[in-house]
Amino acid sequence: MVSKKIIAFGGSSSKNSINKQLATYAAQLFQNVEVEVLDLNDYEMPLFSVDKEKENGIHNLAHAFYDKIGTADLIVLSLAEHNGAYSAAFKNILDWASRINAKTFQQKPTLLLATSPGARGGSSVLDIATKRFPFQGAEVKGSFSLPTFYENFDVVNGIINPELKNQLIEIINSIEI
Repeated sequence: MVSKKIIAFGGSSSKNSINKQLATYAAQLFQNVEVEVLDLNDYEMPLFSVDKEKENGIHNLAHAFYDKIGTADLIVLSLAEHNGAYSAAFKNILDWASRINAKTFQQKPTLLLATSPGARGGSSVLDIATKRFPFQGAEVKGSFSLPTFYENFDVVNGIINPELKNQLIEIINSIEI
């Protein structure tokens, strides 16, 4: 049996990203899959501008990111919320990659997640993404917000709140890849 490939990443450049932890955890809940975890720091580029693109072309790291997305059978992305929206690091990668193809997510099935230390769990950025990403080629198959990360997540055990864990597992079980 050929396993399916999940590309998982957090939409944050933090070295200890709680969103990367959540994305990795969620991806590993799928059965019979290969999981590749990306780190946004591997795709750090100059701030996107049409002038920079005109002078130098589309950055090679944008191509590398876009190509990685293309290898996925499913994308598991947990978005960090900075002032109610995407982190600048994620938005910059998205801006560069969208110059290759406006459908950056290449019609890939996508599970969108968000978490934060606060009670809203990144729900503002999750709402933005679930509405916006289909226009950018994501087939959003589900979304999940984990509130108060440090109270509900443990590095060893993952989500420790049984109700929240069951919610995520139900979403994962509804996704066919």
